[in-house]
Amino acid sequence: MSIIVWCVIFAVVIVIAFISTRMAAQNKEDGLHDTGLAIIEFNRAFPTEAIRQLQATANGQAVFVRLHDNKAGFMRNMQRHYSCHIIEPGRVRVLSSETGRGLSIEFLDAPHQNGTFEFASPREASEVSLWLLGNYVADRDKALASHGSTAANGE
Repeated sequence: MSIIVWCVIFAVVIVIAFISTRMAAQNKEDGLHDTGLAIIEFNRAFPTEAIRQLQATANGQAVFVRLHDNKAGFMRNMQRHYSCHIIEPGRVRVLSSETGRGLSIEFLDAPHQNGTFEFASPREASEVSLWLLGNYVADRDKALASHGSTAANGE
């Protein structure tokens, strides 16, 4: 009778171990698809920045952040922690990926973050590229453009 009890206990332990490993694997796959977690982690890194909009990549390993003053931010899942940074104007290069649903991005201030980021649709990729383009031109270059003469105003 005691062998049967031990076999049942052993079976229960195996089932619990199997269920817990499946749950851990599912959490690992989720990445940053949970926008609440992304908001919390980004605000932990930059508490004075107000988030306007988030856009996660298709695999959930990175999130692009549009901030209140049209600045852009970036957040990447690094296994045990999240790497967050604000993209400085003029310090990023963006190209369309081969699939048309992604962006190949080169961060001049954080080269370890460079890569190709695929989104669920071309619309999402174009939205993020617009955020980055708005952030692409440095303030000093915007001032030069507004003071320069153009053919449109006849100067």
